[in-house]
Amino acid sequence: MKKLLVTTLFTILSISPFTAVSVQAADKPLPAVIVHTVEISDLTPTFRISGRIEASERVNLLARVSGFLEGRRFTEGAKVEEGEILFLIEENNYEIALKQAQADMAAARASLKNAQANLKRNQALRKRQAVAQSQLDQAEADRDQARAQLLKSEAQLEKAKLDLGYTKVKAPFSGRIGKSNFSVGELISPESGTLATIVQTDPVYVEMSISEKLMLDARRQGIDLDNPPVAPRLQLSDNSDYPLEGTFDFISPEVDRNTDTITLRATFPNPNNLLLPGEFVHVNIKRKQPESGIRIPQSAVQRDRQGYYVLEVNADSNVALTRVEMGLQAQGLWQVVSGLEAGDRVITEGLQKVKPGIQVKAVEE
Repeated sequence: MKKLLVTTLFTILSISPFTAVSVQAADKPLPAVIVHTVEISDLTPTFRISGRIEASERVNLLARVSGFLEGRRFTEGAKVEEGEILFLIEENNYEIALKQAQADMAAARASLKNAQANLKRNQALRKRQAVAQSQLDQAEADRDQARAQLLKSEAQLEKAKLDLGYTKVKAPFSGRIGKSNFSVGELISPESGTLATIVQTDPVYVEMSISEKLMLDARRQGIDLDNPPVAPRLQLSDNSDYPLEGTFDFISPEVDRNTDTITLRATFPNPNNLLLPGEFVHVNIKRKQPESGIRIPQSAVQRDRQGYYVLEVNADSNVALTRVEMGLQAQGLWQVVSGLEAGDRVITEGLQKVKPGIQVKAVEE
């Protein structure tokens, strides 16, 4: 019995303290880290500015003749087509004036015909010395006066036709018409002001102002509106992206002295009338030639005396140090010029509790 106790005691004392620690370490859970999987992304430079939508065409409809408004043939706010009749002005007086002008011209033609015949007779008589030269001169003057009267009658007839045509106020182009400022039955004239306003909403303009300094480099490289290297896209007020791309068509030839800015204008197709004049939008100006590469969160990048590095987690969940060359930073991301490939996993959180060579429990970002 005594021998058994001594053997047991010797066995307990002979157990190394390091063995106990190793057993305890083996039971310790692996440190957890958050990793970001590297992907190839679009790195095309983008510049964002604010802009406002403007109608590509805008016109205030005016009456060109006076009269009572007999009809309105449109729905306020609706789309109208080029040449469509929008307002009807009383035309009876202008039809009468047209007939009067037609009668005056017929009389003028008859007078000219008579004057020409009289001149011809006098010319024949003058050859036989049957009439005085003064009578022949008078016949020529009568012919010229009749000819002038005919020209005057023709002009009056054209004016009468125009005035009659002006009783129908038509749309000069296709677009959307606003609210009517006059009701049927009101007396209107050229001095009455705007009857209604038409705006063209397809396409639309987007005007924006940028600092003159930002345009300096573009001017040095040569701005070509026929084939610009950049293209504008819109972000709407609800932060959604407008699906159609625009084109730049105007750059102000001078700097605004009050704001020290230059006005740019882009044209955007608007077939569904999603864009409305006066609306505020964000314009993302992006190079047409795409650029791709790798960007990772800035939190994954560390630096020592040798330069920048990241801690990777390999397929065996082991941590490895990788040297990287960094590029531009933007919006919390950092471009990686070299050192990483698509599919690599870099640690973004938990860096303080790991070091190269240990095994970790990786959780995807």
